[in-house]
Amino acid sequence: MGENQMHTHALTRAGVAAAGAALLVAGLTACGGGDKAGEKTDGKAAPKGQQPAEVVKASYLKTTAAKFAKFDMTITDGSGKADQLTGTKGWYPASTGIDAKGAGTGNQIMLGDDIYTHMDKPLQGKSWMKMNLNKDGKPRARFNDDPAEYLALLLGQQKVTLVGAEQTDGVEAQHYKSSLTNADLLAADDSTKVMEEANRTYLHEALKEYTGIDVDLWIGKDGYPVRVETVRVTKDGTTKVSAKFSDFGTAAPVTAPPTDQVVDFDTVMKGVDDTLKEADADLKEADKTLRDAGLGGLGGS
Repeated sequence: MGENQMHTHALTRAGVAAAGAALLVAGLTACGGGDKAGEKTDGKAAPKGQQPAEVVKASYLKTTAAKFAKFDMTITDGSGKADQLTGTKGWYPASTGIDAKGAGTGNQIMLGDDIYTHMDKPLQGKSWMKMNLNKDGKPRARFNDDPAEYLALLLGQQKVTLVGAEQTDGVEAQHYKSSLTNADLLAADDSTKVMEEANRTYLHEALKEYTGIDVDLWIGKDGYPVRVETVRVTKDGTTKVSAKFSDFGTAAPVTAPPTDQVVDFDTVMKGVDDTLKEADADLKEADKTLRDAGLGGLGGS
């Protein structure tokens, strides 16, 4: 067996790792209005006596207390490829439970930096695989696309304007609009201090990669954000996200799968590594034995 044949084992390990990573991350990187979305009503004024900044702040505080909501989201990348996701969003701490539509990713759960992906074919008798997204053991800030984060983008922003009262999916709502630069996103004033400092710091860290974000936000009569449309720009391109939210405070919390049904990705890969190293050692020993016997080794040379 020649050197190239022996290295096939190492390549097999790399292939398994890549496949596992793709399986686990696909649903999160893939991570609109109804028939009457955007339909204007007769009302065109903001809630009486309230400025957009006040409405956003009040909605943020109410949404923060709700903790969880159902979502229906479409994410469109720069190439025009769109993925539709439904499930539950949680915030402070960030969590997402995904039931993908047509994305081929199955059910996924994200709790902080841990992603759990449900597998069609159990591995080691377990139906969920866990992967931690920390880079070199360090947490990475990422935008969670939850209602509280969308509102937090607009806290204290002077560029928020009222478009008017509209119907979206049969819900009466006030439509607000803003176009923010990177400098706007990272600015902080007294209004943003309604956020806990750790949450504000985390959000600003996650927003550093964006050169700009356009936001259209609809806040319902109950004070919750019912629909959000964003266009985000980074050095790598543009992403459009259309999201609808409901069941604030009544949606079931996102929780991790049962421990006895979870296999850890790193543990699986370590097992693959150990098996392949053992196989390579056996092949090298067999090759040496054949060469010593004058038979040319496994490669036949």
